[in-house]
Amino acid sequence: MATTAQLFEEPFDADEYIERLAWRTPGGGSKGGAEGFDPKKLLEEFENHIEELKQLDERIQRKVEKLEQQCHREAKEFAHKVQELQRSNQVAFLHFQELDDHISYVATKVCHLGDQLEGVNTPRQRAVEAQRLMTYFNEFLDGELRSDVFNNPDKIKEAADIIQKLHLILIQEFTAAQRRGEIGRMREVAAVLLHFKVRCVEQRVNKQVGEVFSSPEMVMAKLIQNIFENKLQAHVRETLETRPTELEQYLKNLYDLYTRTTALAAKLTEFNLGSDKHTFLSKLIKSIFSTYLDSYIDMEQQYLQTRSASILQRYYDSKNHQKRPLGTGSIQELKERIRQRTNLPLGPSIDTHGETFLSQEVVVNLLQETRHAFQRCHKLSDPADLPKNAYSIFLLLVEHLCVDHIDYALEIGLSAIPSADAKTANLYFLDVVQQANTIFHLFDKQFNDHLMPLISSSPKLTECLQKKKEVIEQMEVKLDTGIDRTLNCMIGQMKHILATEQKKTDFRPEDENNVMIQYTTACSKVCAYVSKQVERVRRSMDGKNVDTVLTELGVRFHRLIHEHLQQFSYNYMGGMLAICDVAEYRRCAKDFRVSLVLQLFDTLHALCNLLVVAPDNLKQVCSGEQLTNLDRNLLHAFVQLRADYRSARLGRHFS
Repeated sequence: MATTAQLFEEPFDADEYIERLAWRTPGGGSKGGAEGFDPKKLLEEFENHIEELKQLDERIQRKVEKLEQQCHREAKEFAHKVQELQRSNQVAFLHFQELDDHISYVATKVCHLGDQLEGVNTPRQRAVEAQRLMTYFNEFLDGELRSDVFNNPDKIKEAADIIQKLHLILIQEFTAAQRRGEIGRMREVAAVLLHFKVRCVEQRVNKQVGEVFSSPEMVMAKLIQNIFENKLQAHVRETLETRPTELEQYLKNLYDLYTRTTALAAKLTEFNLGSDKHTFLSKLIKSIFSTYLDSYIDMEQQYLQTRSASILQRYYDSKNHQKRPLGTGSIQELKERIRQRTNLPLGPSIDTHGETFLSQEVVVNLLQETRHAFQRCHKLSDPADLPKNAYSIFLLLVEHLCVDHIDYALEIGLSAIPSADAKTANLYFLDVVQQANTIFHLFDKQFNDHLMPLISSSPKLTECLQKKKEVIEQMEVKLDTGIDRTLNCMIGQMKHILATEQKKTDFRPEDENNVMIQYTTACSKVCAYVSKQVERVRRSMDGKNVDTVLTELGVRFHRLIHEHLQQFSYNYMGGMLAICDVAEYRRCAKDFRVSLVLQLFDTLHALCNLLVVAPDNLKQVCSGEQLTNLDRNLLHAFVQLRADYRSARLGRHFS
């Protein structure tokens, strides 16, 4: 098998190569062919082939070295040529620079010569022009136009130019007469100037205009147009187009200028400007501000976006808090649904050290910026675009106040709620609830006071109300979840107190004649804890929310005590002590001011009477007003807690 470089072309498979070599060797295949397998022949073939491969490698290596030498040689030649070209280019650049300097020198000389010639020629031309105008003016004064320029129809353009220059003299005469108060002279000059597009004088001359001109409304309109298109427009352009580096100042300037200009237009309607003066003034205002108003809402949105983000970032920086990214997407949504339905924490609890991450100062700043934006939007937006622009500002408020601030604080608050079985729990979420409610009241007030007037008569009203509803519902879900988990933590703390403080011997004292306490230590500590939490709920909630949350807490509190009492066995004095405990729990339940909670503890108190009543009176007690409607199994369960249940055969009363 000949060994050549073509055998190693890609794709190369070493195993296949060896197999093919072995197969072609007599007696070297897997079966040895007709001659049978001969390992010596195969070894000999492999050794010969290895020698051929070595020779092939040497030939290829020599060829590679030859090519490398050739490549190095050509690289040196190419580098030498490049150096020569660079030197030639440098020489050409120096020549070009010398030529450029020479051209500049010649141009400077030519400009200087032109300036000298102009300095000599301009005064002479002015003198000639003045002499010609004096000659033409004398002809007008004499009443006899002798010059060819006034009599030749082909020179009508030159005549018009001369007349245009001469009318400046009449304007000066008109101005002088006006200052002297010579109405007659003014009327004479005005009759001539009426045929010219001319501004006679810009002063407070409304009364004089009516006395001097035959069409005073046209003159006043022209005067106002000149003021708007020259003085006012120049002032607006100078103020706005030399824009401040801050968008805030630009927006303030635009709002101020537009407001003052519209107020000026309103005052100008008092003058006689023709029959359609409102349209006339509106067009003048539009001609000045249209460019700026077209881009207003984009700049407003840009400013609000930047400013709101800055307010929030400054607040979090002051708290030395790196804002946590809130997860999005299907996994986060799944976690949220599971958390809402199962009340599981789904992640490690974080310690906020009592910080709610809600700031009324931040909220006031955001609302104030938005209120100013609504004011500008009302004034600067086209009536057809007003609802749309107001809605876009509202969306930015929702994004930064409701999502980036309130919703973020709720997420952090939810993450900070400890598990229900935690031995110690700092329940700051109620503080978050309190501040979130206060903030949302401010948000709702701005919605009604500043946004509603801008959108109340447009289809955008429905979109705004729907967006507000979505925001409220999203927050209420998180608030409800947090409150529910907080209540679970409260119950967990009560469980921990009961498990730690309540002893089984509390309700089966060995010396029944020496029981001096009014209620157990566990009961005392639980009631103290509950009273503190009830007061905290009242501070954190408002309106019907207080009763709703306290009702839920009271029901869970009752369930806990009910289940707790069923864990013990009671002798007579233990039953009396249990009644005392429940009486204390009932006194604590009065702080809830919820009739349902008090009724539950009244029933529980009646159930505890079954622990001490004489066996013969059990049926009578069970038929009492508070117990008659209860399930007999529940009554039986309480009777079974008595230490004398079996000895007194109390079960027969429920058979």
